[in-house]
Formats: sequence, structure tokens, C-alpha cells
Amino acid sequence: MRDTLRGIVELARLGNCVAAGVLTATGAFVAGASGAVLPTALAAATTVFAVAAGNAVNDYFDREIDAVNRPDRPIPRGAVSPRAALATAIGWFAVAVAVAISLPPLAIAIAAVNLVALVTYTSVFKGTPGLGNVLVAYLVGSTFLFGGAAVGNPRAVVVLAALAGLSTFTREVIKDVEDVAGDREEGLATLPIAVGERTALWIGAAALVVAVAVSPLPYLTGTLGAGYLAVVAVADAVMLYATYESFVDPGAAQQRFKYGTFLAAAAFVVGRAVVVA
Repeated sequence: MRDTLRGIVELARLGNCVAAGVLTATGAFVAGASGAVLPTALAAATTVFAVAAGNAVNDYFDREIDAVNRPDRPIPRGAVSPRAALATAIGWFAVAVAVAISLPPLAIAIAAVNLVALVTYTSVFKGTPGLGNVLVAYLVGSTFLFGGAAVGNPRAVVVLAALAGLSTFTREVIKDVEDVAGDREEGLATLPIAVGERTALWIGAAALVVAVAVSPLPYLTGTLGAGYLAVVAVADAVMLYATYESFVDPGAAQQRFKYGTFLAAAAFVVGRAVVVA
């Protein structure tokens, strides 16, 4: 029973859930929601439960691939049955819907689209070259849009969402390169399998270069203060180095890339805080 409960918690990947909730709250803050505590909290909670459900669904559909790539995950190691994982995902989806229902219409629409995207990612798009990466990139970027929409100002975070989406696309390509062995055995046609690992990494690098090139825009347009520019420069450097590293060690690179993504989100918080002050 203890291993089962631990397995259910592991299905959620709490670190990812909390991180996604923080990104949603960041979007609300950058959108100017310093006093909108309740909608920000509801949006963050919705994101946490939706991501937990999506991760559980992902593990359900990926159970055979994970038996090769990640045998320590709950389903491959026998801690949670596939049926229990699916039931857990449905429960978490239900909670996400219940929490989101009181948010503004645009936020509800974004949440509805994202719930469908989370369910269809593994079952439909994951094995399609590039499309799965684009979908995940959208989902990450949309957490900021969702936060902005929850407080009635999604336009304020469009640039942040775009930067997050582009950098996430790069990280997802790196992760696919890391998982080539299991994906090939399962018959998935991911981007590195379809076009080759190095070509896929160069495509990911191109997306990141675009993100880095446009990252100064919020400062140049006067939307965010100088603190943003200082922190985002560090974030850009971390992600660029991680992309370079991915050609040698994709596993280490995609972990390092995650830190750069959070630094970029922190840059927006710092820049917004300076403007508010």
C-alpha cells in the first residue's frame, strides 16, 4: 500500500506541477495582478492539478516505452496499475475543471484547450515528428497566458509566453534525442528519429536563437525595467550553453536547460517588480 501511494504521488511529478503553478502565478503577476490574489491562486491550482493529470495520462500511454527508458517509474515497476493510473488522472482532471470554473471566460477557454491538449499529446501527437514538441511548447507558454487571462490582462504576457514556448521547444527536442532508444523500439517517429539526432538538435538550436534574439524586447519597449535585462541575459547564456552541451550530453543538457527556463521567468518577475516599485 505504501509503495502504491508513493507511486500515485510520483505519477503527478510534484516538482513539475508546482513549477507549472508558479509559472501561471508569474503570468498573473507580470500582467499586473498584485492585488488579484484569489484568481491567481485558482489559476495556479488549476494548473497544478491539470499538469498532474496530464503526467499520469502520459505515464499510462507511455508504459511500454518507460519499461525501456525509465523502468523506475510507477507503472513499469508495478507500484501502480495502468487502470489505477488512468483513474487517478481522471480524478485530477475533475478537480482542475472544478477549480477553473469560476475564472473569466478566456481563462476557462485556455484551460479547456489545454486539458484536451494534455490528453491528446501522448495518444496522438507525441510520435509525430515535431508536432509533439510544438504542442508541449504551447502548453508551457500558455501557462503564462492562462495566468494573465485569469486576471483579465493576457496581452501583457504574450511575449513571455512566446519566449517560454520557443525555449521549451528546444528542450523537448533535446529530451527526444535522449529518449531515442526507447522511442525507436516503440515505433515512434519523433523528430530526431525522422531527421537524425544532430539535425533535430540544430532545429532546436535555431528556435532558441530566435527566443534569445527577441528576449530584450520587453526592456526595449519600456514594459520591464533594467533588472529584467540583467537576469534574462544570464538565462539566455545558460540555455545557449545547454543547447551547445546537448550535442555531447543531451541528458545533462536538458536538466541544465530547465534552470535557464526558470531564470527567464524570474527575469520577468524582477522586471515587473522594478516597474511597480
